[in-house]
Amino acid sequence: MVKSPASPIAQPKPSKVEGLKENSNFLREPVATEILQDTTHFSEDAVQILKFHGSYQQDNRDNRVKGQEKDYQMMLRTKNPGGLVPPQLYLALDKLADEYGNHTLRATTRQGFQLHGILKQNLKVAIATIVKNLGSTLGACGDINRNVMAPPAPFKNRPDYQYAWEYAQNVADLLSPLTGAYYEIWLDGEKVISGEENPEVIAARQRNGTGTIVHDNPEPIYGTHYMPRKFKVCVTVPGDNSVDLYSQDLTLVVITNKKGKLEGFNIFAGGGLGRTHNKEETFARLADPIGYVEQADVYDLVKAIVATQRDYGDRSDRRHARLKYLINDWGVDKFRAQVEEYFGKPVAPSKKLPEFKYQDFLGWQEQGDGKLFLGISIDNGRVKDEGSLQLKTALREIVAQFNLPIRLTPHQNLIFYDIAPENQQAIQEILDNCGVISDPKAIEPLVRLAMACPALPTCGLAITESERAIPGILERIRTLLDKVGLQNEHFVVRMTGCPNGCARPYMAELGFVGSAPESYQLWLGGSANQTRLAQPYTEKLHHNDIETLLEPIFVYFKKSKKSKESFGDFCDRLGFDALREFSATYDPLAADGTGKSRRRVSLRDDIYIQLKAAATSQGKPMTELVNAALEAYFQSLSSDKD
Repeated sequence: MVKSPASPIAQPKPSKVEGLKENSNFLREPVATEILQDTTHFSEDAVQILKFHGSYQQDNRDNRVKGQEKDYQMMLRTKNPGGLVPPQLYLALDKLADEYGNHTLRATTRQGFQLHGILKQNLKVAIATIVKNLGSTLGACGDINRNVMAPPAPFKNRPDYQYAWEYAQNVADLLSPLTGAYYEIWLDGEKVISGEENPEVIAARQRNGTGTIVHDNPEPIYGTHYMPRKFKVCVTVPGDNSVDLYSQDLTLVVITNKKGKLEGFNIFAGGGLGRTHNKEETFARLADPIGYVEQADVYDLVKAIVATQRDYGDRSDRRHARLKYLINDWGVDKFRAQVEEYFGKPVAPSKKLPEFKYQDFLGWQEQGDGKLFLGISIDNGRVKDEGSLQLKTALREIVAQFNLPIRLTPHQNLIFYDIAPENQQAIQEILDNCGVISDPKAIEPLVRLAMACPALPTCGLAITESERAIPGILERIRTLLDKVGLQNEHFVVRMTGCPNGCARPYMAELGFVGSAPESYQLWLGGSANQTRLAQPYTEKLHHNDIETLLEPIFVYFKKSKKSKESFGDFCDRLGFDALREFSATYDPLAADGTGKSRRRVSLRDDIYIQLKAAATSQGKPMTELVNAALEAYFQSLSSDKD
């Protein structure tokens, strides 16, 4: 068996998963053997390798019965660089969802689709169908480069957007695994014809001279062990943060000259949001600017960054294995120096960039060449028919009738493009007949900006609800905002059922992160444009207590916000001490329409200082500590009387 060269640095004993990768014969076993077995599920070892092929094994926790086997099913994820879904592929996915899945599709936060509810016995035909219809699931999961993101807007009169699409596809090709395992297992060795790779990508993949290539190995970039953990890449344009660029392992920002010709790319690296509760050594982190690279050298620099993480990333502790920890431990300068060693020359200073802003590209718009595009909002990315909203039917009819390509967005929405103006009315009629809103102004702003992960019942990591809970919670937040006189306010709300951060809650203005059944860690202070991390405000908030905690904060926001200041910016500017202090003295019965409140009890200054310090250290409102202390005091008095 071919093995990767030893790591340049001494490392502790590698994790079990590293051994599974090494012994998998380049992602073949034990998946190739177990897919032939008449069983309902894969072994735990096979599950780890199966991820590289684009599938997670799950079970429906709603159907768990004590003493009975779990309701095993497979989640299958597609890889769509830049979110591109050809019409043929979409129709195939729609049909697979009905024939083998749970009758829904789910647009992901990385611009792919997920199929849920597929049985093990149907997994092979599902993957083969996807590949034969211009799709792929290879590398959608696993310790490998994931789906490469790009802004979904199809602006044909903006060369920079076209370059972003082109290089998202090229980087995806460059970093795609070369093992034949995928086609051997799922298509019996048949290599389906796909689009031709860019010759520059082919040449760059083989080019070495600086240590980026693993020689005499079927995987010249990845080696036998692939990456220490998942690796996420995006390509965007100056000013466009529809891709959450600061949350990526590697970001390329297109730089063009005044004539729109591509010159090179600004490079960011080291972002990542996954963390673990009560493990302070795990944390969310924003990407750092690394420098600038000329167009001709971009693939070599990408390889240099990948090689640095491949060779120096932590392979013993998977919680510490992402690129963000390597850069955090080393510092940007040391990281850049190592990248330059692999790159073979210095990395140039970054070019000046404008401020990044979030955009969602919803509604009917012109794409710059006489044709139109249409952005459709999908609640939490779930494409389904339910009640008066027949979204799945509408999308299928539009694709079938008009053969339109799709771009999935990084915020779980969908864009049809290349629409002939004469077809606009017919498409709009389909949407209207199926109850689908196409005017973004008609969508509740909180809903429009929100994201949630699937969580329960299928995600094995979920601690509590997310997708099923967020509609009701958003409605409660809107009711509360109306109650305190903030009818016109909205902000970015994101929710996950666990701390892994799949819906990127740590970039939200208000983030809910599952911490216990029916409870969430609450994060505040991210920016509306997703350029600043939020911070944890309280560790465990039961969903029944959301209004109690948020009402004083919203009242304070109304009272003290600056003109046009967003909720996230307000929380960041004032800081949590001020929010907690106001909340501790807030009396909803005494508060008037202006948000003024009065203290009900006076405290000595030294007691107040101690109370504030205790509340801060415990992440709790001062009122909660006071109530607990008084309750204990009165209980002691009652006990004394007895």
